[in-house]
Amino acid sequence: MVTPNQMGTSERDYAAMRSKTPSLPPVTKWLIIVNLVIFFVDLFLTKQGQERGPIKDAGAFAIQSGILDGQVWKFLTFQFIHDSLGHVAFNCVGIYFFGPWMENWWGSRRFSIFYLLCGAAGAAFYSLLVFIRFLPDDYQTGLVGASAGIYGILIGVAVIAPNLRVRLLIPPVELSIRTMAMLVLGIAVVSILLGLGGNEGGEAGHLGGAILGFILVKGRLLLAKRKVAPTIRRARPSTSPQSYGEPKLRPRTEIDLAASSEIDRILDKISQHGFQSLTDEERGLLRKASESHSS
Repeated sequence: MVTPNQMGTSERDYAAMRSKTPSLPPVTKWLIIVNLVIFFVDLFLTKQGQERGPIKDAGAFAIQSGILDGQVWKFLTFQFIHDSLGHVAFNCVGIYFFGPWMENWWGSRRFSIFYLLCGAAGAAFYSLLVFIRFLPDDYQTGLVGASAGIYGILIGVAVIAPNLRVRLLIPPVELSIRTMAMLVLGIAVVSILLGLGGNEGGEAGHLGGAILGFILVKGRLLLAKRKVAPTIRRARPSTSPQSYGEPKLRPRTEIDLAASSEIDRILDKISQHGFQSLTDEERGLLRKASESHSS
């Protein structure tokens, strides 16, 4: 796949967040390590004159092998294989800068699932476009790279922190993460429609990862809003003689309007100003509310 542009950190919000987290979250760190190790091991094992190393040859996704021949594990393995040093380096840069955002937001276990699903969605979307003959009928070409998962992360960050400022290295401009996401998606769409760059399959993979990333993050935000909605249960008055004394069983009531109102305010703040605008106290309250409703 075509790798994302070289990306830098935010001058304000992202730098402040990273200062509070001196080390990379575990899954983000291991994704970078695994991608680099697999690339260099495959490069070492590649014999002179060969275009593909043994790992790339065995793990790359192709429609023929991954779907028609039933080797479904290639929906996952291709995400850890890269064509060149620049390919793996740029992808690791993307994981390094944006992975911590999504891992801190999802939690490590859910982030792992999110990342792999977005990567698999890239291969699935590419296959769909081939099956409906929107892309050339090629069942043998291999698909490799972490870009689909990274595009899922990128779009996810754009949803939860749309006003996050990002400074690109090439070209040297600063823009919001939402604007950047729209640009890279626009490039992918135009490349597919007009056949530019000769990597329509890779761009289709990018779109697949981005689409699923948007759906999963947006779905979680909507689910969180529904979960924290106030619940009020009213007990019917009893007409039995016992009603004038202390009841044996008190009616179940769940009335916490103050806490629910505060959560709604925090969610509105995220919608308007992004996740990075929250204070530590607001993040802690949101985390406690999420944990209490998911348990």
